[in-house]
Amino acid sequence: MSLDVSPDLLEKAERGEVTDAEFVECVRTSLPYAWETISRVVGDLGTTEAPFADNVTPPPDETARGQLLRALASDAIRGGIERHFGVKLAFQNCHRVAAFRPAAVDSDTYRKFISPTGQLRNQSPELRDC
Repeated sequence: MSLDVSPDLLEKAERGEVTDAEFVECVRTSLPYAWETISRVVGDLGTTEAPFADNVTPPPDETARGQLLRALASDAIRGGIERHFGVKLAFQNCHRVAAFRPAAVDSDTYRKFISPTGQLRNQSPELRDC
């Protein structure tokens, strides 16, 4: 299961009454490692003029890795996080998540990061099975 959904929130969802804030709070509490990692990357972005900031530290264990994968593989979760923080997320491997400023999404830097060559250049033997 990706998210720990309370019966109350599930009931609201069945009525179509869930706000973005409620959804994001569910994500934050359900996927704490993913939330902390993405929050840190977004925080790093706020301390620089660079078009993006990223995480290059692998997760400490499989549970953490799974949280990050679930957060970034789900369109709904990823979209909620992006709206909450006002960034565009990009993802490589099992851990390299980057937060881009919205203005940078139409840039060579962004296109290089999400390109097949960018993915291939981010490979290494120690990350082969991540």
